[in-house]
Amino acid sequence: MSVQRKMIRTYLDEVAWGTEEFLAAEEKKSRKERRKLPAGCRSSVLYGDIMRIAWPSLLEQLLTSLVGMADMIMVGSMVNGDDAISAVSLANQPKFIFVSLMIALNVGVTAAVARDRGAQRHDSANRTLRQGLFMSFLVCVFASVMGITFSRPLIRFMATGALSEEIIDMGTAYLQIQMAGFMTMGITATLTAALRGVGNSRSPMIYNITANLVNIVGNYLLINGHFGFPALGVAGASLATVIGQAVGLIIALRVVGSGNHYFHVTLPSFLKGFRPDMTAISRIVKVGIPSLIEQAIMRVGIILFSRQVASLGQPYFATHQICMNIQSLSFMLGMGLSVSSTTLVGQSLGKKRPDMAEHYSRRTMRVGLAMSVVMGMFFAFLGKYIVGFYSTTPAVIAASIPVMAIVGLLQPAQIPQFILSGSLRGAGATKATAVITLVGVLLMRPVVAHIAINILQWGLIGAWVAIAFDQVSRSALVIAIYNAGKWKKIQV
Repeated sequence: MSVQRKMIRTYLDEVAWGTEEFLAAEEKKSRKERRKLPAGCRSSVLYGDIMRIAWPSLLEQLLTSLVGMADMIMVGSMVNGDDAISAVSLANQPKFIFVSLMIALNVGVTAAVARDRGAQRHDSANRTLRQGLFMSFLVCVFASVMGITFSRPLIRFMATGALSEEIIDMGTAYLQIQMAGFMTMGITATLTAALRGVGNSRSPMIYNITANLVNIVGNYLLINGHFGFPALGVAGASLATVIGQAVGLIIALRVVGSGNHYFHVTLPSFLKGFRPDMTAISRIVKVGIPSLIEQAIMRVGIILFSRQVASLGQPYFATHQICMNIQSLSFMLGMGLSVSSTTLVGQSLGKKRPDMAEHYSRRTMRVGLAMSVVMGMFFAFLGKYIVGFYSTTPAVIAASIPVMAIVGLLQPAQIPQFILSGSLRGAGATKATAVITLVGVLLMRPVVAHIAINILQWGLIGAWVAIAFDQVSRSALVIAIYNAGKWKKIQV
């Protein structure tokens, strides 16, 4: 089996490995000197590498965001649509507590695999994936048991007593089904993390898009009931999501089992040859633990913030969740491009070329800033009409107008935290991103929200002013930490 089959090649495959003398010379360069490309290298080639890795992820994230929007719109089409939107939103917050465990694990998998790919350690990359899958399985079992057992208390906690019992019932049903099928999402996420670490963003694009299309069809059949299927409402939307994720998992397993995409991990070989490999596990944990702390901090901060918004009651909570759902379309830009920065930075450092890591991340930032300006104008001028697809309630549409203006203005300001944080994660600098999250999400957002909502009485606008403070502060911090350059020396 040739590991070169269907493997994405970049300019990094052609550059010389860094030596100790080269690294010492790089440290002595000024910032201006570091901006100069190596002899024979052109910016157009680097932009080509960035987009070659990013475009499948961008397309995947775009379609995933659109499916998420369609999912919420279809939930909103129910007779009690605003209540249903609120119920799904309540359920998503505790669900993301468990998702954060998978994100932390998979940050470690991506960083370790990217270093292996850059250093041409093919066997090590396969061992890392096997260990990652075993750890993912354990996390998924724990998450499913805890999520199903404590679903109603979690939903009731999020509702803060300001939302109806009917909304709590719908949210509980949605969360229980999501957690029962958590394994389908968790294992797929680990496979995706490993594939992206070696630069293969095309395969995840294919199976995640397929999963999303199955989700949409399932929504149509199960939410309001069509072609003889039962009308299950919010529970139908949750079941459709799990079915779609199961389809994605089957395809992802075929990808890594085929041997045509750098990895070759089959179920029989995994079960027969599995042994705890403390070297591989420690590499994943070294990066994953700080990321877990970051994710835990983020979830606590967002839950505290969401409870404050929920205390405003209907229709403001529904308006907020609709606008957040629309804003997720902008996250796809940052997340899609961060795949390039994480992968290329990790591979560059694996080859001992910190200069190339910096060249790639800076150019990824330029692409992101240009795209974010266009997206910001789209949200600012068309936001009201997009909200109209979710709800026809006049109070909801009126409350959304200033919020969508804020969403539009935030686009260029928030892009650095996605892309440069991706660069830091690719280098293994997850402690730094944890500190950034601590300041922004756990401190800045809830504190400013409390002042704006409860003291200044700004209502929903106050909540979004808090989001703006959070996003801007995180971007400023990540730029400062990136520019300090210590991330180039981290060993993974």
